[in-house]
Amino acid sequence: MTPDRRRRDYALLALLATLWGSSYLFQRVAVPEIPPLTLVAGRVTGGAVLLIAVMALRGVRFPRGRLLWRDLAIQSLLNATLAWVLLAWGIQHVDSALATVLNSTSPLWVFVFTMVLTGGRGAGWPHLLGTLAGLSGVVLIVGPAALAGLGDQVAGQIACVLGAVLYAFAALWGRRFTGIAPLAVAAGTMLCAALTLWPLAFVFEQPWRLAPSALALSAWGVLAVFCTGMALLLYFHLLGSLGALGTSSQAYLRQGVGVALGILLLGERPGPMVFAGVALAILGVVLVNRPVKPAPLKAPNAP
Repeated sequence: MTPDRRRRDYALLALLATLWGSSYLFQRVAVPEIPPLTLVAGRVTGGAVLLIAVMALRGVRFPRGRLLWRDLAIQSLLNATLAWVLLAWGIQHVDSALATVLNSTSPLWVFVFTMVLTGGRGAGWPHLLGTLAGLSGVVLIVGPAALAGLGDQVAGQIACVLGAVLYAFAALWGRRFTGIAPLAVAAGTMLCAALTLWPLAFVFEQPWRLAPSALALSAWGVLAVFCTGMALLLYFHLLGSLGALGTSSQAYLRQGVGVALGILLLGERPGPMVFAGVALAILGVVLVNRPVKPAPLKAPNAP
């Protein structure tokens, strides 16, 4: 990979972190008035409509083949249907700072699953150090006091962690779509998720009875267009260039982007601990995305 392309991918990674990092805010605005299944169903439907419209403009076609659509359906379960519903439910019961830390464990899970499933191919000590440094950076940014709530709302915390685990599986599963237009993969994934979620929402939440406010509907729209449609297009592009672990490292950048926006737009003055956390998060991303592959670690059960 050329230096220019790597810099471009890092910029896209930061943009993806911004889009998905802001989704916590918009979900918190919408979820008191729009229950989780309906919220995510509308989110993926809006994302699918946007992506299919862009496909039509660009002349991109959906891939063919029953097995490929099966893989897209599995991807939609991992990355949207289950993960987003768990997160939307979990953040109702967990403080946002703690939810951020728990959901930022996805790169660590990617590393663990890479070790277990592939015997450590493509994962070395720098990647492990990067995942730990990035997660430590997130803790410093949100404040170590966020961890004080561990064990208080166990069900919500488990939901957030399970969401991170599913994100990790999705990142590994998504590598099989290399060579297929990212736009088609993203649209197909959202279409499968919409077809799964709307029947569940109609059965369990009766969305036709809802009367959300204009603010909640606006947050819902932003989630659909920007935090879903645009974000997934970036996500599948980066899976092909940075890989599963590299793409998942955007979880460490979310809080750093928030700090930068706070300084630039709100005139905030974070303390030294926050800047140390941002530095650790950036270091984690750099280590996780090392272009030179080190000698692989061996999993404990590897031959």
